[in-house]
Amino acid sequence: MRSEMSAAAAVRISVVVVEEHELFRAGLCLLLSRQEGLRVAGETARWSDALSIVQRERPDVVLLGIGQDDDAKIGLMHDLFAASESTRILVLSKSSDQELLRHAVRLGAAGVLGKDKPADMLLKAIECVIGGGAWVDRGTTASLLRELSAKSRPAKQDPDEMKIATLSQREREVIQLVGKGLKNKQIAAALFISDITVHHHLTSIYSKLEVADRLEMVIYAYRHGLADIPR
Repeated sequence: MRSEMSAAAAVRISVVVVEEHELFRAGLCLLLSRQEGLRVAGETARWSDALSIVQRERPDVVLLGIGQDDDAKIGLMHDLFAASESTRILVLSKSSDQELLRHAVRLGAAGVLGKDKPADMLLKAIECVIGGGAWVDRGTTASLLRELSAKSRPAKQDPDEMKIATLSQREREVIQLVGKGLKNKQIAAALFISDITVHHHLTSIYSKLEVADRLEMVIYAYRHGLADIPR
């Protein structure tokens, strides 16, 4: 099977695969090497080697495979970002530990994708995070939302309602489009505004909702009904 990246990925995207299971890693590398818009810049099972490869290659994306009880690997994401600040990390997980996945998101992972998902979804996820988007598949999103909701504290006056009330109509429209997976240029075209204006709206939204980045905003939006969870 050969899937092709979209025209947006005409420039070759460099990817490093970090996965301890040899057969799964080999399958990923084979899949990626067959895509016209992708280049496998390195692959390894060892964390120390991963840091060296990332520091040398400065890849666009790292596919980071994790399993159960991989807290140490998640914690070392800081080292990957230190090796290459511009690299985006897409976590590939078969773990059902939602605390682990949430930890990855909060440390800066651009997305989380289950290892059981189809190949075309992986390619879409890579394309999404490269474009500055955030990717969390529906099943993982639902689990993250349940975890976040379970930890919410009851309050006489909901602070989240107060935050949401500060959003302008245009900011709500931007949130909805981000929730659909649109990139900044696509949002600008849909709303007939400039890329810079989209960026300003996102900065304002992050501040009002008190979220750190695009991925946290998407999860927040799904949780509070500001955007529809992708089907």
